[in-house]
Amino acid sequence: MDKLLIATKNKGKVKDFKGLFSKYGVEVYSLLDLEDEIPDVEETGSTFEENAALKAETIASLFHMPVLADDSGLEVDALDGRPGIYSARYAGEEKNDQANLQKVLTELEGVPNDKRTAQFVCVLAIAQPGQDTMFTRGTCKGTIIQEPTGENGFGYDPVFLPIGSDKTMAQLKPEEKNNISHRHHALVQLETWLKERTK
Repeated sequence: MDKLLIATKNKGKVKDFKGLFSKYGVEVYSLLDLEDEIPDVEETGSTFEENAALKAETIASLFHMPVLADDSGLEVDALDGRPGIYSARYAGEEKNDQANLQKVLTELEGVPNDKRTAQFVCVLAIAQPGQDTMFTRGTCKGTIIQEPTGENGFGYDPVFLPIGSDKTMAQLKPEEKNNISHRHHALVQLETWLKERTK
């Protein structure tokens, strides 16, 4: 694998992946590098793995090259794993972080603190033409606090208190968050896979 297309327009993610893959001699491109817009891939899967694979495999078949896609979200135990794969649009089709977060807090009203356990999940999928899709899954476990705290981060970060921390994800500095995040753990596994391939 000499080249890899990352199925994202998020510059932060692109930077992370470029940093990782460059160590292994893989040239990284993203959707930002394409001349033409490609239509969004409908995420019709019922798991993070299925949605990540749908994106990676669809785009890999269009460009005939390896593609990495990710899918991530928040699973709350007291809500039977919701919002899960619907995390980005939990409160409606328009992506609205504040409305999504408020919906989770409303659904958790009256649930005691020790029953508000949750985890962020990130699944990475690499699709390569003619090969089985490869997955890594990273999680960050914690609890959902009663009200939003912190100015950093986005999405559900202001109400997510990681295990072993007295700060929410939105109170942590970016480098602190990056060291414990679900995406970090998925990337660590991805690096292990890359090391195995280049032995």
